[in-house]
Amino acid sequence: MNDYSPARTSSPDISDKVRRTRSRKGAPGLLDVAARAGVSGATVSRSFTRPRTVKPQTRQRVLEAASELGYIRDRMASGLHSRRSGTIGCIVPTIDNAIFSELIEAFAQRLGEQERTMLIASHDYDVQREISIIRSLLERRIDGLALIGREHDPVALEMLKLRDVPVVALWCTNGPANVPVIGTDNCQAGYRITRHLIDLGHQDIALLIPSTTHNDRAADRLAGIRKALTEANLVLPHKRIFTCPYDSLEAKRVALDLLQSDSPPTAIIGCNDVIAHGVLHAARKLRIDVPETLSVVGIGDFKGSAAMEPELTTMRLPARRIGRLAADHLCQPHLTHGTHPSHNIIDNELVLRGSSGVARTL
Repeated sequence: MNDYSPARTSSPDISDKVRRTRSRKGAPGLLDVAARAGVSGATVSRSFTRPRTVKPQTRQRVLEAASELGYIRDRMASGLHSRRSGTIGCIVPTIDNAIFSELIEAFAQRLGEQERTMLIASHDYDVQREISIIRSLLERRIDGLALIGREHDPVALEMLKLRDVPVVALWCTNGPANVPVIGTDNCQAGYRITRHLIDLGHQDIALLIPSTTHNDRAADRLAGIRKALTEANLVLPHKRIFTCPYDSLEAKRVALDLLQSDSPPTAIIGCNDVIAHGVLHAARKLRIDVPETLSVVGIGDFKGSAAMEPELTTMRLPARRIGRLAADHLCQPHLTHGTHPSHNIIDNELVLRGSSGVARTL
């Protein structure tokens, strides 16, 4: 009897494939991916660093090979050659609530689509802290930086200029000199939401707004609100302006005091939706009919505004589009500080819902 046993005919598992394809011990490298995908090492490199120069089907083979092998790209090694780290910075005033969450999410997602990583930081509306944050990001060799608004310390901007780091200013209509802007007109947003209330017959309007110090977005909205009232021969008395942070609980507290006063207004503008949400909670607690007795409006159209009871009338700001466009701008090949100093201003939109109605008659 022959002791010969037939060779195994079942397919080898993935670990066998990986072992046969690797050209060396340890973690798989670029040449291992090239061998598995049937391309050159240069093609693998371009697939990650300059994907648009590689045919889509070829890059797909490279990505599949890299995934099967568990290949991790060494960005530091490639950065030493190209002087690029593959990371983009984003500094926002706060990440404590929904104000900038949609922008950050869209920005990070679009960066990921272009093989970039986001480094995010917040300065809590303190432009002096922004200097140390920018210094820290520069130490990490960021390839670009997104800032919010137009007010920034000249020292911080000079550091970026000296290191030729591309910068874009978001959420505003005018930025620092030689800095491109991708934003929306906050003055127009304030004007349009106020004009809506005036058209409904409201003359006694109150405003809940955060401090405008180092917050040009709030300052611009206040300017737009005043402009609409002035055109209608109305005024915004100091007693009708209430300083309130971007915090629903604090907005609720302020609104409770206001609505229980001897002369409550017929309408309240929340400088953004977070504040307006708090006003609606206060009205509900006091059993005030909205919009029959009180109209409430916001600015932003954040998540949850359409789920309020009643649904919140607001100005929709293009947060996600701003985030995507900012990522696209900062990922441009050969982009340097001060290039393309153009402005991309996106329209905002009045969203009519159930929280605003005709002013009550006395």
